[in-house]
Amino acid sequence: MSRQRTTTTQRTVTAFGMEVGPVVAKDDSWVTTGRAARELGLRRAEFDLAVRLGRIRTEPGGTAGERRVARAEIERLRAGPGFPETLRRSVHAVGTAEGAALLGVAKTRFARLARLGLLVPVAFHMNRYRAVVWLYLADELRLFGDDEKNAPLLTGRMPEGLRGLLDSGIDLRPRNWRGRHLGFLLREAEDPWARAGAVASFLDPPHVAQVVRDPSDRSHLNGFRRRPPGGADPDSPGAQIAAYLMTARDPDEIAWLRADLTRLVDEARAHRPAPRPSASRRPVLSPPPARPAAPTRPDTPTATGRAGHRGLLARLRHRTRRAAPRP
Repeated sequence: MSRQRTTTTQRTVTAFGMEVGPVVAKDDSWVTTGRAARELGLRRAEFDLAVRLGRIRTEPGGTAGERRVARAEIERLRAGPGFPETLRRSVHAVGTAEGAALLGVAKTRFARLARLGLLVPVAFHMNRYRAVVWLYLADELRLFGDDEKNAPLLTGRMPEGLRGLLDSGIDLRPRNWRGRHLGFLLREAEDPWARAGAVASFLDPPHVAQVVRDPSDRSHLNGFRRRPPGGADPDSPGAQIAAYLMTARDPDEIAWLRADLTRLVDEARAHRPAPRPSASRRPVLSPPPARPAAPTRPDTPTATGRAGHRGLLARLRHRTRRAAPRP
């Protein structure tokens, strides 16, 4: 019996012959991401990775930042060949030790190949020593090892040009992960401002301010910036490391991110201008209060009082001279 996809409906319930009001039927055409992971037999980390890779489609939920999965999407995955093993295998991620074993190479060679950008990480996490542990898709490593063109990279001496890059300290793992994660954020964004915010998430705030000079546009854009994965406290050391890894460092990477941000912000403005503060909400600047006059002591004569005393003394002297008898 197929599950019926329902919408919100109402029916009237009676009790003892009296109507007690409508009851809203539960809509079972959508499930939460946690329930979807359980029904698909995936751990939460595997489910999140499957979403980032586009294996599982999600939709915005009822509250900001919440995602949900359609019941039809779960049924589609369950009907796939080899479920659930095929789905779980497609999101199986391994670290350096297991990845080196899959390729049949030493861990040091595996790390060198990853630093050169030949092996692209799909995720990372911090170990208990706060060291970054990069994860790679096992299926992609198998494809790399089965390709005959990569055989010289797996055995023998590393080519001289690649050795020179390694000696210079190159490490393309963070940049390759950023490119992969940006693709996920752009696929998930359903609004032009959200797409611009996804790109802005990989730039330092000063670079964003140089591209988006309007304060209202920049304030609106910042609301769509995405935090690094992990969900840790932003002030924790792990979150700070994740924020560092998510921020572009190479000049050429910064340049094309800024170019993309310029284009996407222009598209977002044309789609829906950023809200502007209304005149009624702007702070009214009142004139500064008048400075109180300096207090004067009661026994201190003012300028007017001194002038009055001089005038009175002059009149008294004049009267005295008139009243004096002549010799």
